[in-house]
Amino acid sequence: MEVKINEQEILRAADEGMDAFIGVFHDAILESIGGELNADTMQQLHPDQVTLLAYERVRDEVLDGGFIQLIHNGYGPFIFLNPFAKAMRLWGAREFCNLIYKGRRLFEEYGDELTKDCTDEEFMALFEQYPMFDDLDDEFVEMEEEVTELVARYIDENIENFATVVK
Repeated sequence: MEVKINEQEILRAADEGMDAFIGVFHDAILESIGGELNADTMQQLHPDQVTLLAYERVRDEVLDGGFIQLIHNGYGPFIFLNPFAKAMRLWGAREFCNLIYKGRRLFEEYGDELTKDCTDEEFMALFEQYPMFDDLDDEFVEMEEEVTELVARYIDENIENFATVVK
């Protein structure tokens, strides 16, 4: 799957900061597969593109509602049962890789309970029932900026794995 991004768009995003820079690639990749990452569309992408989509999903979900929300919303298998942690280690995010492995152990132990259908009230109660996720959430919040910077740098140094830049 060829993803094309205009060079000016990349430069503009880079001027806005690392979040915008990453966002340009994330959005272009997602658009190239029709906005839905699934088993079929994943096969059309470069592994680095899939890793970027996974990182953005982790970042969005965990910053919004923690690892419990990430798991409850069905992303546990995608994040914890695929080589996402290994890819992040290869990108240079060793501490984040370790955090994902810690999350995997919790996911394997509590995932079934966390993915059950529930009301909003029952969902909010999950945070009290599973306080062991609090430390993971806190660790991620503390490292998020550094990891995001590593991701942006990795994209910049391996841009051909993410998109074709057009003038």
